[in-house]
Amino acid sequence: MVMEKLGKSMKNVLKKIAGAPLVDENLINEIIKDIQRALLHADVNVNLVFDLTNSIKERALSKDIPKGISYRDYIVRIVYEELVIFLGGETKGIKIGKKKPFKIMMVGLFGNGKTTSSSKLAKYYTTRGYKVGIIGLDVHRPAAMTQLKQLGESIGVKVFIDEEEKNALKIWEKNENEFSGYDIIIIDTSGRDALSEELVKEIEELNKLTVPDEKLLVLSADIGQTAEKQAKQFHESCEITGIMATKMDGTAKAGGALSACAVTNASIKFIGTGEKPEDIEEFDPEGFTGRLLGMGDIKSLLEKAKEVMSEEDAQDLGKKFLKGEFNFLDLYEQMSAMKKMGPLSKVMEMIPGMSKVNLPKEALEVQEDKLKIWKHIMQSMTKKELEEPDLMFNRKRIERVARGSGVTSSEVRGLLKQYRQSKKMVKMMKGNPDKLMKKFKGKLPF
Repeated sequence: MVMEKLGKSMKNVLKKIAGAPLVDENLINEIIKDIQRALLHADVNVNLVFDLTNSIKERALSKDIPKGISYRDYIVRIVYEELVIFLGGETKGIKIGKKKPFKIMMVGLFGNGKTTSSSKLAKYYTTRGYKVGIIGLDVHRPAAMTQLKQLGESIGVKVFIDEEEKNALKIWEKNENEFSGYDIIIIDTSGRDALSEELVKEIEELNKLTVPDEKLLVLSADIGQTAEKQAKQFHESCEITGIMATKMDGTAKAGGALSACAVTNASIKFIGTGEKPEDIEEFDPEGFTGRLLGMGDIKSLLEKAKEVMSEEDAQDLGKKFLKGEFNFLDLYEQMSAMKKMGPLSKVMEMIPGMSKVNLPKEALEVQEDKLKIWKHIMQSMTKKELEEPDLMFNRKRIERVARGSGVTSSEVRGLLKQYRQSKKMVKMMKGNPDKLMKKFKGKLPF
């Protein structure tokens, strides 16, 4: 989950506001201290923390409350809005221009995930219809070219490398004429243990030769406040235009990477949320803040859904689901799409209200295992059984499918139970998800 510890702390702040018998200056001072502790613990720069919390406190105490909203809800809105501003305000993602190829240069030190991030970025744009190529200019790290080649092959993207050449400028010049047929070229550069004069010189020369449209600094979420120093030094050498923060999927103290923007005026463009090629998201301050506070991130959820299912298929499945007409084939398709979208925990935190469901990690892991088992079960059914699920409510069929899929009869019945509950939920909801949450009182019917 994205910045798990900070998210938990910030959700507790909202719980304190919601549960307080009286919303007054004492409560505001309490939540200000809680926010400060949470952000400082996440390695956010102390000056930035106080600037943020001073803004929250000033607005909260002004009591200039808009009509139609309670003071309690107004405080929550202030916290949300100020965090969005702190994280960069409106989305400032990369806008791919009409000029071909659009060049994105990746810079950073060793160990920050620069090469992996280059392949993730290539995957991200490939799934959006762009023809993408990667050129490997890391001539110093052993096996860097081999790693990039393997990553490129795994995602079906052309990689331009020269494992014998030790001059990055010559590798670029040798391949430049082949880039005309590409929409985007991603440039993977060398890193160092520290930003030395030699590295600065190489980056400056490459910057001048390649003339990139975007220059992304790759920063690992676990490097703490040294991220600011790195950001400043790289900005001085090549004027970075954005930041890609990696390892944002765990408990890392990512505040350093987030606040590095302040010293460069370069916003975070992408975040890495896992190890797989598809574990990358365009950074959206509003959506990210929503997830931190447990409010969800519908925009990112829809983006992920588009990657695994066409809009036409999604609409068709949605209509079947709401009418209660769906069968095992539809359920299988839905489960496959959910699996491609990533771990259940990541999907849940994007759905408004679902992060508040009191479901422990262990339960989510169990549910992940259930999805695998259910897919095996459905693969052992006949076409007729998949199309007409009611046929499966038969002891002999259950036993046959259990043998064929290598599971127990009770696990087959578990799938049948899930299918029936899904139909029941749809009828009960009648298009209103709030009814579902009230019915199950914050607990999922698994």
